[in-house]
Amino acid sequence: MILTAQRLDVRYGATRALRDVSCEVAEGEVLALIGANGAGKSTLLRTLAGLNRPRGGTVRLLGEDTTRGPAHDVARRGLCLVPEGRQLFADLTVRENLLMGCLRTGRAGTDAGERFERVFGLFPVLREFSGRQAGMLSGGQQQMVAVGRALMGEPRVLLLDEPSLGLAPAYVTQILDVVRELADAGTAVLLAEQNAAAALRTADHGIVLTNGVVTHRATAAELLADEDVSRHYLGVGAQGDPEAARRVRAVPEGLGELHI
Repeated sequence: MILTAQRLDVRYGATRALRDVSCEVAEGEVLALIGANGAGKSTLLRTLAGLNRPRGGTVRLLGEDTTRGPAHDVARRGLCLVPEGRQLFADLTVRENLLMGCLRTGRAGTDAGERFERVFGLFPVLREFSGRQAGMLSGGQQQMVAVGRALMGEPRVLLLDEPSLGLAPAYVTQILDVVRELADAGTAVLLAEQNAAAALRTADHGIVLTNGVVTHRATAAELLADEDVSRHYLGVGAQGDPEAARRVRAVPEGLGELHI
């Protein structure tokens, strides 16, 4: 496994945000992390990225223990986090924001041209808007910049925190299609989402976090078929239409309308 976490325990003061959480993601795999607000999804991503120090447990990236290492060292080893809310430099151009992603490798000016071409190939609209200030873009276009900035660092592992939040369905589809394409090309992806149906359609495996504890762990197909997961995270199940879960899985449209 390219990224492994074992028995993580994370606290904010007296609040225990993660309890005995383990997960792993392989090269070329998408692992969906689903759960309600406050379940611990962002905390787990930040811990994997070296931004939170766990009270207990270990994180290993490419075979190396990064549990106590600084976040910049984790990034240099090949892990990039796309945070919730995007956190772009609004006054800088799209191109300047993308170039910031090269700083992880320390080679910002040497091979940026090839990296720009890769990002523009995935998100063609960014080529057209490369000279526009990032703050002038739509929410969906800004999310493309955020993902593209991470890809400029050529990550081996990509962590995405709520990439579909607040986006129109067409943008959700486009972003998650790129996630799948990246994984198919070999990148390991951990996708944290409240939009459980969209995340599980994209993923190979998934885990469900509830109040900082892993309550389900299975293949994405198994989680989509699980009645308890459907009832609590897809809004369908035994208390609703018995055919609804199958319809949710079958229809690719309207992904952005399935937020919990």
